[in-house]
Amino acid sequence: MRKILTVETRLLLREPAGLIFAVLLPIGLLLILGSLPTFRTPDPKLGGMRLIDNHFPAMMTALAVVTLAFVFVPSALALYREKGILRRMSTTPVHPVKLLAAQLVLNGVTAVVAVVLMIVAGGLVHGVPAPRNVAGFALSFVLGVASLFAIGLTIAAVVGAKAAPAIGNVLMFPLLFFSGVWMPREMMPEALRRIGDFLPVAPFGQAMRDTWAGGSPQVLNLVAMAMTLLGAGVVAVRTFRWE
Repeated sequence: MRKILTVETRLLLREPAGLIFAVLLPIGLLLILGSLPTFRTPDPKLGGMRLIDNHFPAMMTALAVVTLAFVFVPSALALYREKGILRRMSTTPVHPVKLLAAQLVLNGVTAVVAVVLMIVAGGLVHGVPAPRNVAGFALSFVLGVASLFAIGLTIAAVVGAKAAPAIGNVLMFPLLFFSGVWMPREMMPEALRRIGDFLPVAPFGQAMRDTWAGGSPQVLNLVAMAMTLLGAGVVAVRTFRWE
């Protein structure tokens, strides 16, 4: 496992442009949106908080994680399969679980870096407070990242290199919309909120918002993320193909 992580890290650092984009885009959006007067005005629907205080930082966190999970993880593994790298690895003692876990760890570290930079940049530029419930935020973040990455690994397990980015993007944008990334869920029609309740990104985004504002993550959101992790993880391992 240590050897796999070392090799994957070296490969990642050789071509970091895509991951840098995944990290910097949410931070840039946060800084741009935070400069608009509308988002800096206290909103009664949000308990008197500004949208920039907890909604947009939490949602940009979700954007970074979903981009990594649905685009970069599937693309990397699908490309390995297409180039025959996975076929050659299948002749070694390497188990698929280790390779999938390595991708999960590396991209998880990237997600952590993105969140830390977002907290620092938002605080310095717009006075965005750091997450108030640190323990709840950490728990929700780890569980949410693992659950969404498990979905990305499921995509990577069964599709080719050309199809992986397309499928990831097709899934990503509707999920981000229904989770409230582009519009607070409080301002969405009831029907749209109900649809989002049954999708995997919404529990993660809501848990990020709740803990960023100082509250506790809702148990149902934690359970939903755990079930997604378990279900998608099992599917990813069982459907993984070396070729």
